[in-house]
Amino acid sequence: MSNSATDQLLDEHKMSDAAAELQKYKDLIGTADDEKSRLVLEKAETEDEKKKAQQKYEDLQATEDKITKQFNDDLRELQEEIKSLDKVNQDLERELQDLQKKLSMKRDETASLQQKFKIKAEIPVKRMKFTQVETEEQEERDEDVACVFTVTQRPSLLLKGGQALITFEEENVAEQIRRLPKCSVACDKTKMDVKPCPLALEPSVKFEVHIKVSKKSIKFSNAPPILPEERMRDRLEVSFSKASRGGGEVKNVEYDKQSGTGRITFVNTGVAENLVLREKFPVDTSTDLMVDLFPLYEYQLKKFQTYSGVPNRTVLLEGIQEVMDEEDLQDHLEIHFQKPSNYGGEVQAIKYIPAGKSWTAFFSDDNDQAEG
Repeated sequence: MSNSATDQLLDEHKMSDAAAELQKYKDLIGTADDEKSRLVLEKAETEDEKKKAQQKYEDLQATEDKITKQFNDDLRELQEEIKSLDKVNQDLERELQDLQKKLSMKRDETASLQQKFKIKAEIPVKRMKFTQVETEEQEERDEDVACVFTVTQRPSLLLKGGQALITFEEENVAEQIRRLPKCSVACDKTKMDVKPCPLALEPSVKFEVHIKVSKKSIKFSNAPPILPEERMRDRLEVSFSKASRGGGEVKNVEYDKQSGTGRITFVNTGVAENLVLREKFPVDTSTDLMVDLFPLYEYQLKKFQTYSGVPNRTVLLEGIQEVMDEEDLQDHLEIHFQKPSNYGGEVQAIKYIPAGKSWTAFFSDDNDQAEG
């Protein structure tokens, strides 16, 4: 074979290889184009998904911002409300404390007034002498029983813990003790300083109570208007007129249907007094009616006087310390103030009040001695 033929075969072979190579690359390019198209399509789809995701994210972000703003607004409003409620609570607590202080002061004032105006009435025994028989004419003229009571309040002093009252036989001894700035009282192995003080008693009162009790009239209650008013008045008059029930001739009937109370006035004396002792009386109505009976009386306060005094033989001791038990400490105080070397004298009475306790002392006019 000649060289030209060989070269031609080689060229044809190369051309075949090149064509095959070219076809291979065309196939690769086609595959690449298909892949590119697929990727472009996927990219487009991905972009759409991304846009949707971005929009959804923005929507969620906006919703979150709105919720956060609403939460912050609600939180601020709640905090303001809490502050307002705290302020109201503080104001209420201050008001409660003020009211508690006022209540405590009112209770102390009430206790003081109750103690101050506590009345002890002693009716003296008086011998009676028969002089004459009262005639019927005199009895008819005197329709009321009159009496007068004189009420005198005893001066008082409220002793608190760490205080004592001491009453001497002589006024000059009490005066000497009151002039001392302090007294050193020996208590076994220790000493304590007590301060003598003058007494300042609360004002007292004295007045007369004038009472008149009717001998012909009585009051009644618990009489509801079961019947019309005029019929109720007639039934009352008829019932109280029956002598078989202890009644008598009725002079006048007063009746208040609103309160169910009234007044019966008899012609003669004695009937009202007897009925009051029975306390209840039957009235003839459509039902069994029992009315309550009360005496009819009037009272007046006269000659109301206030006065104050200073016990001359009694001294108030303050600043007493609890260095021993109550009885021993009171004994040491009494022994100290009985000694003339301590400017003391004969002690008539002494009362010591330990810490945490209180005691009300009452003073009588005759002996200037405190009683509790």
